[in-house]
Amino acid sequence: MTENKTFYITTPIYYPSGKLHLGSSYTTIACDVLARYKRLMGFDTFYLTGLDEHGMKIQRKAEELGMTPKEYLDPMAADVQELWKKLDISYDKFIRTTDTYHEEAVQKIFEKLLEQDDIYLGKYAGWYSVSDEEFFTETQLEEVFKDEAGNVTGGIAPSGHEVEWVEEESYFFRMGKYADWLLEFYEANPTFIEPAIRKNEMINNFIKPGLEDLAVSRTTFTWGIPVKSNPKHVVYVWLDALFNYVTALGFYGDDDSLYKKFWPGVNMVGKEIVRFHTIYWPIFCKALGIEPPKQVFAHGWLLMKDGKMSKSKGNVVYPEMLIERYGLDAVRYYLMRAISFGQDGIFTPEDFVGRINFDLANDLGNLLNRTVSMINKYNDGKIENTGVSTEFDASLEEVVEETISNFHKAMDKFEFNVALADVWTLISRTNKYIDETAPWVLAKSEDDKAKLNNVLYHLAENLRIAGSLLQPFMRATSGKIFEQLGMDEVSFSLENLAFGYSFTHLVVAKGQPIFPRLDVEEEVAYIKLQMAGGSAESAEVADEWVPEEVELNLTLPQIKFDDFEKIELKVAEVLEVEPVEGSDKLLRFKLDAGDSEPRQILSGIAQFYPNEQELVGKKLQIVANLKPRKMMKKYVSQGMILSAEFDGKLRVLTVDDDVPAGSLIG
Repeated sequence: MTENKTFYITTPIYYPSGKLHLGSSYTTIACDVLARYKRLMGFDTFYLTGLDEHGMKIQRKAEELGMTPKEYLDPMAADVQELWKKLDISYDKFIRTTDTYHEEAVQKIFEKLLEQDDIYLGKYAGWYSVSDEEFFTETQLEEVFKDEAGNVTGGIAPSGHEVEWVEEESYFFRMGKYADWLLEFYEANPTFIEPAIRKNEMINNFIKPGLEDLAVSRTTFTWGIPVKSNPKHVVYVWLDALFNYVTALGFYGDDDSLYKKFWPGVNMVGKEIVRFHTIYWPIFCKALGIEPPKQVFAHGWLLMKDGKMSKSKGNVVYPEMLIERYGLDAVRYYLMRAISFGQDGIFTPEDFVGRINFDLANDLGNLLNRTVSMINKYNDGKIENTGVSTEFDASLEEVVEETISNFHKAMDKFEFNVALADVWTLISRTNKYIDETAPWVLAKSEDDKAKLNNVLYHLAENLRIAGSLLQPFMRATSGKIFEQLGMDEVSFSLENLAFGYSFTHLVVAKGQPIFPRLDVEEEVAYIKLQMAGGSAESAEVADEWVPEEVELNLTLPQIKFDDFEKIELKVAEVLEVEPVEGSDKLLRFKLDAGDSEPRQILSGIAQFYPNEQELVGKKLQIVANLKPRKMMKKYVSQGMILSAEFDGKLRVLTVDDDVPAGSLIG
């Protein structure tokens, strides 16, 4: 191994707010592919992943469940690590921002920045989204609520979550101080942000309008790292979370040898957090006098046909289900092949099943099956390079050479789908080579025996090379290819991969299909059933109903019947309805719910009912005993209208016309 040939790759640290779906697995698999590739290229590689475990959202969630934050977090951390094990993720370290070494390092970092006046004490007043754990200026809000006088009363963050006004003492980081340096850094390091389009977004949307100083502490909650010199403050999420990439290596710790060896590295993130990683993070590094990361690669989202994965839409895909039914390698292959890394991609059951059948079963699986079968049939299981060429050998070997070269170029640019397409170019060309050379014809003449064995060697050798290139993506599949070709090796270095291996053992007597063909209709139906929260049992036995074994698809913790009895649901007739001035989303309802006078409810469903007057006269279902709350600083909302969301649509829940207003629902 060459001295100083090191590589450091990190995933974002995931927020433990629920079960991780296929989208989170996408990032982690991509980093794993890259880590495995670099190791096979002779790099001393370190792969970091983990969890971001501080913040108001965690504290509130734990309180709702009657738990301490740590009691809430520990099982979730264990679940994530178990999922990574199922996905064969070869990480070297799993960091939790609640780890003592990280918390102590962040405290030292904060005090250092405070001492050198990069951080100062002030007062924050602004819009805050608890769900996003992010502050927003008025101009950054997707929608702004205003009263009749034009004063801003609230709004919606770009994520769709409502913001609330926060005023509190806070420490601030002087971001604006480093704006010019950051632009110079971008100019000097043109590949720092990839894809390049993300850099233009950062410059035009955030840096040119003027970098505002960043709030880096909070006092309205306690679940965070206390500021050592002022413990009523806890370090705000991004100053805490971003430094995990270096504290995991021992930065500001007792042993910083890993930091000295591996930093700077590559941070791979989703595009939704690119701002924090390409503006705040390099500036933090500059302020501390350390190198920024070599590169931040912001990939796109894994979407469904109807947008983001959402339990309410019934379109969530969990990796465990796919692995259990189709095997890990099929899942890893699909995610890395079907989506152009860096761009958004759409998962569909039809495409997933199609890729397995056409790419894996037909192209690769059949090639291996036919090759092993012919070597057994025509040469008693021996693979021999006789050197007696056919007219097609030279062009085939050129394809091998080009494939290896193009594969490395694609991998260096994180173009995983392109790298796999290159491997499939070799696989397709090798399948064509069988038709060109017609081994079954050569087998008829003893004079063509040497030529036949040469053809069989080319087939086996191309499979070895394809299997070698697939190692970072599909480790088990590569192993099965090597095994069926009778090889002792379980892996091959990619550093000097080339045509010309000498096979010394017999191939297996009878090769097993590595990817059996799937029944498209049956498997598509199965995946859709699981997406909709169906039973984990196969479609054939889905009609065997055992209520005790049904996995309930819940988004909230179960409640006792006594808790349910506290909720009063009533029928309410719509007397009047109108849009709320100053809001694009709210409708104001005047309802007869059997009270002494009509009640008022505000509901954010305007976009789903452009002709709101169609609701007049409808009998709706409402939560009647919800404590009234002020909205838009002007209106009181006396309950909640029940609705159902599906396929990107929303409909209010109604009852039959003959049910009187004010009737109890139970």
